[in-house]
Amino acid sequence: MMHEVYISLGSNIGDRKRFLQDAVNAINEKIGSVRNISSIYETPSWGFEGEAFFNVCLLLKTWLTPTEVLTELLNIERQLGRVRSSLKKGYQSRCIDLDILLFDDITLNTNELTIPHPQLPNRKFVLFPLVEIASEKKHPVIQKSIATLKNETSDTSDIQKITEKLISPRFNSPFANYNYIAIEGNIGAGKTTLATKIAEDFNAKLILERFSDNPFLPKFYENPKRYGFTLEMSFLTERYQAVSEQLMQLDLFKQFVVSDYDIFKSLIFSKVTLTEDEFILYRKLFYILHNQIIKPDLYVYLYQNTDRLIENIAKRGRSYEKNISADYLKRIQEEYLSFIQQSNMENTLIIDITCLDFVKNKEDYDYIIQKISNFSK
Repeated sequence: MMHEVYISLGSNIGDRKRFLQDAVNAINEKIGSVRNISSIYETPSWGFEGEAFFNVCLLLKTWLTPTEVLTELLNIERQLGRVRSSLKKGYQSRCIDLDILLFDDITLNTNELTIPHPQLPNRKFVLFPLVEIASEKKHPVIQKSIATLKNETSDTSDIQKITEKLISPRFNSPFANYNYIAIEGNIGAGKTTLATKIAEDFNAKLILERFSDNPFLPKFYENPKRYGFTLEMSFLTERYQAVSEQLMQLDLFKQFVVSDYDIFKSLIFSKVTLTEDEFILYRKLFYILHNQIIKPDLYVYLYQNTDRLIENIAKRGRSYEKNISADYLKRIQEEYLSFIQQSNMENTLIIDITCLDFVKNKEDYDYIIQKISNFSK
């Protein structure tokens, strides 16, 4: 599950802006996708005598738990040079300070972590930047908006917005060169999961295939010969309509479009599914529609071996998929690879994910994103 997290960042030692920027970049790399960053505010040190702080707040989307986020934040602090001394009590000057303010709408109180942050309503240096990116967000305990808390705070300390701003890591997105990306693969390869994660992490418009709504799919798996042509025609028209409509309704607030299919899969599956005569007719109809549709800028094919595909299909437990044979999956795979080879498209990237688990292992996910990033350079 993707979580929405608000984090406060502060620095009052050395190049304060650089420390904040380095922390933002590290958070985006190690924890999740930084979606929004406030302006920088300068405030006096709070609770001790020291140099003035630069403070910002950011919105983060992550798959990690609160404890995992805290662990990563502490690691980032250490990597940037912060030393937490148990010998000194109270607040101290620090090159970087990272705090979880809000995590979805949960409340949590452990020895290591309290959410919402207990001092959130009492600190201007948190409320002023936070209201820029979450003015209507409600405090889950007090049940007041951040804007209201800002207006009601008892903190009377000075605060000043500065003109310098931090750079959002999203401007360095590995997908910056693309408007439309199609994630493809065999049945059970993980294309929907990957497309969804990319859309959430990189602020993309997501187009998903609505295969579960197709009434002919269960019938096809029971009787392929009878329902093959009907199924493939229904999929073709649905894919054409969905892609055409979605690409015509581009969201100005999204950076690019990512889908979990390319319409060309219709031709690939139909070649395996249909008789020769049916396929000849189908191919004529396909190209009439295909010539009218916008093509992806990047085509990513997720390769998994047949054993892994069967394992993934079994895990998701769809009753109508229980009779899918290894031979059928092999034929689909062969047709995909043949299509890629014969098309000789320079915008096609094949990634072997047979030994990867990009859902549970962030390193595997980062590896895939890095492969795409390197391919686009």
